[in-house]
Amino acid sequence: DIVDIAASNDTFSTLVAAVGAAGLAGTLKSDGPFTVFAPTNEAFAALPAGTVESLLEPANKDQLVKILTYHVIPGAVTSDQIAGKRLDVASVQGQNLHINATNGVRVNNARVIKADVIASNGVIHAIDKVLLPK
Repeated sequence: DIVDIAASNDTFSTLVAAVGAAGLAGTLKSDGPFTVFAPTNEAFAALPAGTVESLLEPANKDQLVKILTYHVIPGAVTSDQIAGKRLDVASVQGQNLHINATNGVRVNNARVIKADVIASNGVIHAIDKVLLPK
C-alpha cells in the first residue's frame, strides 16, 4: 500500500515520519484509492529551518494534518490520465490543487519528479516541493 511503499524508500523518510505524527498512516493504508503527491526529503529540507521539527510536535498536529491531506486527492490518477491537461482538483484537505500536465507535470508550484509509483490502494507521485494550503 501507499504507506509501505513510502516507508521502504529512504527518499520519503520525512514524509513517513510526518504521516505517523499526524496519525494518518491508518487512513493511507485503507482501501482508498488515493493519489498522493509525495514530497521528497529534499522538499521538506527546503522549508525554513525548524519548520519540520515544529510541525512534528504534538501541539501542531492539526496543522500537520492540514498540510499532509492537501497532498492527497481521492482516486488513483496516473500521469497518462492527465497528460496534456490543466485542471483543478479538490484535495482531501478541501482546497483545490492546480495540476498542469501540458509540459511534464506540475502541482501548484511543485514539479513531479517521479510519476506513477503504483500501490495496492492508489498512486504515488514524488514532488520536489512541499505544498502549503492557504
